[in-house]
Amino acid sequence: MPFVRIDALHADSARLDALGRAVHDALVETIGIPDDDRFQVLVGHDGTHSTIRYGDYLGVRRDDGIVFVAITMRSGRGPDRKRALYRRIAELAHAYAGTEPRNVFVTVTENASVDWSLGDGVAQYAPSAEPVVDG
Repeated sequence: MPFVRIDALHADSARLDALGRAVHDALVETIGIPDDDRFQVLVGHDGTHSTIRYGDYLGVRRDDGIVFVAITMRSGRGPDRKRALYRRIAELAHAYAGTEPRNVFVTVTENASVDWSLGDGVAQYAPSAEPVVDG
């Protein structure tokens, strides 16, 4: 169950939606998440009231088309699957939103099953064997 946050400079709701679809489709294709497992926060920055900073680190020439994609997911995917994920996100962000692949910056943070509560105050992926005591 990935949780995705996408921050994009000068992005309207249509571009944000396209970027969200690109990331979700890439996760389904490369990581194998279920199609209905979509939890995203999509944020557009106007450059005045909120903005994004970026540079040309490692020789990648970024510009105002920059998109930051932060994915939090349970651990267990190997390096090859992650590389495939990054590549597919860049491809689909270009196809769906017109974002140049050089402007797609992706980070993955992994954690354990117990680090997730999908609602109701319950760790659905790591249920407790201990009874809940009121009081």
